[in-house]
Amino acid sequence: MTMFDLYVIPGCPYCKVVTDYMDEAGIEYRELNIHTDPEAKQHLVDIGGKAQCPCLFIDGEPMYESRDILDYLQSLID
Repeated sequence: MTMFDLYVIPGCPYCKVVTDYMDEAGIEYRELNIHTDPEAKQHLVDIGGKAQCPCLFIDGEPMYESRDILDYLQSLID
C-alpha cells in the first residue's frame, strides 16, 4: 500500500479520528503538521486552496472530510 501524506492540525478531533484509524489499520502515513511546518501549510493552500485539516491528497486531489478519508482508506483495505 502507498505511503500517504496526511495534513493535520494539533488538537483537531477530526485529524485524530483519521490518524487513529490509520494507526489501527497499519496504513503508513507521514503526518504534516501545518502549525509547525510552514512549507506544508503553504503546499496545502497552494494545491487545495485552503488550510483545512485533515487533508489527504489522492491522485493529486485534496480530500478534506474525515468521513470521506475514512471511507476511501477502508475501500483500499476491502
